[in-house]
Amino acid sequence: MKENGRKQGAVSPCAACKLLRRRCAPDCVFAPYFPADEPQKFANVHRVFGASNVNKMLQELPMHQRGDAVSSMVYEANARVRDPVYGCVGAISSLQQQIDVLQAQLALAQAEVVHMRMRQYSDKPRVDHHQGTSSPENSPSSKIVSSQAKSLFMDMVVDQPNMEESLWSC
Repeated sequence: MKENGRKQGAVSPCAACKLLRRRCAPDCVFAPYFPADEPQKFANVHRVFGASNVNKMLQELPMHQRGDAVSSMVYEANARVRDPVYGCVGAISSLQQQIDVLQAQLALAQAEVVHMRMRQYSDKPRVDHHQGTSSPENSPSSKIVSSQAKSLFMDMVVDQPNMEESLWSC
């Protein structure tokens, strides 16, 4: 049975203590977050932040916030290992660019749908029910079709955020 990444009875050092080659104390601040079976997790965090700094950060936080802090450190450390210059900022920037491209594609697709529906409405023959013949363009029935098309167009418009704004403009 395991308890916080350690076997009961036998003292198995956490990944941090293994890497630092020290005895893992029962109250080790790293043990709950860096289990022995995930050594690369701590290795990257140690390489980027240093064990002493991670220890200080965890000691200063309340227990209920430490898990989130470790998750953030692991994410940043892994991003820094992949991209030493930009780290997670590079990943976020890349994702923001993808969002911008996809929003532009979505807007084009929506415009195409509106254009096709407008063409579909304009191609329908207009029949004046009072006379049973086709009505001129400025008759009441053509105005109804025109207002329906405008209504359809307004239904298709989707609010798009300003494409020039980004996460970095805060």
